[in-house]
Amino acid sequence: MSGVPAAIVRPRERIIAAARELFHRHGIRGVGVDTIADAAGTNKMTLYRHFESKDELILAYVRTVAAEGETMWQEIARDHPGDSQAQLDDWLMRAAECVSADGRGCDLANVAVELTEDNHPARKLIEQLKIHHRDRLAALCRAAGVVQSEALADTLTLLLEGARVCRVTAGRKGPSAEFIHTARTVIESFEKKPKAKRKDTTHKGIEQRRTIA
Repeated sequence: MSGVPAAIVRPRERIIAAARELFHRHGIRGVGVDTIADAAGTNKMTLYRHFESKDELILAYVRTVAAEGETMWQEIARDHPGDSQAQLDDWLMRAAECVSADGRGCDLANVAVELTEDNHPARKLIEQLKIHHRDRLAALCRAAGVVQSEALADTLTLLLEGARVCRVTAGRKGPSAEFIHTARTVIESFEKKPKAKRKDTTHKGIEQRRTIA
């Protein structure tokens, strides 16, 4: 909403935008609804008119992050139509940007850590989103000709999640700085198809010669 006068943007969108910025910087538990309402240029009554509770606002925040992730996948497919290898390379570059661009880590992971209730709607949604992302990555690896596509998707998912946490804990110059190199090494190791076993035809050949003789 940058560059758009606040008066033109609807209150609901302003509230979600303000919540996202504040949740990203301070965490979902570190920000109250009063602060969000003030940042959105509205009041608490208006906030509760659009969201019955803070938990509903957290859920809307997660859905907003998820929508951006969906846009990313669509852009990857659009920019490299029919070229699965190029799409995988594009995913890798975008993943690297996520690791290096911001020291706050993954928004979805941060929310999941703060939500201790297993049955919280936002936590359940995050679980679904993470699994869906991993499954799409596995499908992309498979389309790119990787033999063990499921295992590679698991490995890359763990590597990305770990790198984003490491960026928070160890800083920009920590191990996360080697994310692209490490990921490419992993991908190359999975792309190597096992060599076909050489058939031992010696004994068979001798038997054939004996038969002919």
